[in-house]
Amino acid sequence: MIKRFVLEEEGQTLVEYGLLISLIALVVIAVLTIMGSKLKGGFSTAANSITTTT
Repeated sequence: MIKRFVLEEEGQTLVEYGLLISLIALVVIAVLTIMGSKLKGGFSTAANSITTTT
């Protein structure tokens, strides 16, 4: 029974996938946080230039 428990890898794979998904989520959140302010500034500049030319 203990040998089967040690050799079984289903639980380990599930934990690895969970860690991988959480790492990807953290990277996506960090990138969106950093890029969000830059994108907002770019859209604000574009909106201001459109309203001043019309």
